[in-house]
Amino acid sequence: MLNKEEIVEKARELGFLDIGFTTAEPFESQIEVLNSRSEEYAWALKSLNLMEGIDPKKIFPNAKSIIVLIGSYFQESFPKSMEAHFGRCYLDDDRVTKDGLTRKVKAFRTFLGDNGIDSNFPGHMPHRLAAARAGLGTFGKNCLFYSNTAVRQGSWSYPLPLIVDQEFEPDKDSSVVGCPEWCKNVCIVACPTGALKGPRKLDPRRCISYLSYYGEGPTPLELREPMGLWIYGCDHCQNVCPRNRPWLAKELPLNERVVAKKKDFELPKLLHMNRKYYKNVIWPHMFYMGIGDLWRWKMNVARVMGNSLDSKYVPDLIQAFEENKDERVKCMVAWALGRIGGLKAKEALENFSKSSEGQVKEEITQALGCIK
Repeated sequence: MLNKEEIVEKARELGFLDIGFTTAEPFESQIEVLNSRSEEYAWALKSLNLMEGIDPKKIFPNAKSIIVLIGSYFQESFPKSMEAHFGRCYLDDDRVTKDGLTRKVKAFRTFLGDNGIDSNFPGHMPHRLAAARAGLGTFGKNCLFYSNTAVRQGSWSYPLPLIVDQEFEPDKDSSVVGCPEWCKNVCIVACPTGALKGPRKLDPRRCISYLSYYGEGPTPLELREPMGLWIYGCDHCQNVCPRNRPWLAKELPLNERVVAKKKDFELPKLLHMNRKYYKNVIWPHMFYMGIGDLWRWKMNVARVMGNSLDSKYVPDLIQAFEENKDERVKCMVAWALGRIGGLKAKEALENFSKSSEGQVKEEITQALGCIK
């Protein structure tokens, strides 16, 4: 059987930034957390089966230990036009394409299997808790995990827990909030939509990331401006965090994979894309929304165009209103035209108002009221 040193060596060889070991005991503290936040996390409790994920032995009956690997989604920089609209963790996500990190995890599990260790790679186990219990880092007030070693002790990492059927001596638990005392809750204060209610207390229903891919109906009026230029995901609480400054200051080489698809994600292309374009070009990289949710993508892009205050998008928004039947998209297009303003936007809204009714008509009226 393999010992810890041999496993650590293999993990480093494959390019993982850190590795730790913990027991396969249940994450008891998570039970109270989930029960106390059942309303906010109702969607996740049902769809992700989070309660089962608390007990590794329910997932993998032969569980003896948990090995946690640390990777990073921000080893290379991204084009500014992409970082402005998409969370960094999604820009080179290979969970569908399986041509990056997935290969490393598979190679690591193959290594374990070839040496008599069976493993399970669950998606619903509390991976950040597992990483902290394995001594790999601490928590931030923004609910994220901060590595002890990777990305200059920042939060630009992902813990990858594997349940194994061999027992290993656990590493020292580091499950504490590691934010410096002098930090005046910067992430909490800076959250544009007020999703962070306090240290490690998040209401996902107000989180920009959640709203961008799970929000129902037109984005509430009071959240449209605060959501800013984010189309899919959000890095705001990480960008303002003092603990992330060392890594943000580092000069990184450009991620060529992301550079290659930069043109595919230009705002006009996203606003006007059809189902085929979405399925073949966008969905393999950002897949939280199904083809039936194409309206949400277009609504998000229209909102971003409005918040850009750039009049160059007025023709695209006018075209989008005319080519879309979905009222949710039309509502946001109307709002965006009112936000940008100007004569062309005003004339278009007045014209659209003649043939509109219901909520779309109301949005147009409000938008016209915003144009000076």
